[in-house]
Amino acid sequence: MRILLIGDVVGKPGRQIVCRAVRGLIEREKLDLVITNAENCAGGSGLTPANYREIIAAGVHGITLGDHIYRRREISKILNSEKNIVKLANFPTEAPGREFMLLTTSAGERVAVISLLGRVFMRPVDCPWKAADRVLAQIPDDVKAILVDFHAEATSDMQLMGRYLDGRVSAVLGTHTHVPTADEQIFPGGTAFQCDVGMTGPHESILGRRIDRVSETTRTFNPTQFEVASGDVRLHGTIVEVDVETGRATAVRRLCVRQEEVEGLEKLVAEAAKGEEN
Repeated sequence: MRILLIGDVVGKPGRQIVCRAVRGLIEREKLDLVITNAENCAGGSGLTPANYREIIAAGVHGITLGDHIYRRREISKILNSEKNIVKLANFPTEAPGREFMLLTTSAGERVAVISLLGRVFMRPVDCPWKAADRVLAQIPDDVKAILVDFHAEATSDMQLMGRYLDGRVSAVLGTHTHVPTADEQIFPGGTAFQCDVGMTGPHESILGRRIDRVSETTRTFNPTQFEVASGDVRLHGTIVEVDVETGRATAVRRLCVRQEEVEGLEKLVAEAAKGEEN
């Protein structure tokens, strides 16, 4: 089984490259599931119902979020009603959303997805390690493939979660910092790990925002609007291969798709559709 987690999608540029590239990536990489962290989709902060529908219609199977999860309050209805989107499991029980989701591949294999928020340099939340234990106990025993999106700031937090869950989940992949790390590996217990899968959006920027605006405010304290940038759009993510019998990861690989590659991915989809017609 091959699973892709796409890192933090920032604004319209991020949404556009996801919507254009996903089906081609499924075809080229032989992906069984695509999961996307969409917490920055709406103007760089939050997710709207329209954004949710756009991403799912593009071929994404499931959505995780992060500390900006409730920035657009209208998403609460989607979080409560849809089964392919999750909240952070260490948020209060009363918070809108479900603590994990079960996604099914075209081959009928089920995959559990959990989202957790780190504690170092983040808003005060319940213990993510205890939340992980609680949610794992709720997942049916026959579901072997389990992916954890750990939305955290500190690499120490991320590494600790990976080691803590080693052998109990298929992958612990980090999001939030918008910077892809080169530490992808498989731990001794069979859990794939990477501190951060990176950002999907404009990389001629400061973490997706216009360089001039961030620079102006940082240097002078003069308040500006941190608008989403537009240059050098890339899709970043990580592909994990999982043994469906054991749930152990067998391979992990970083993925970067640049804007100029998207047309080729779209052609793959068109060619595959022609082949099916013939």
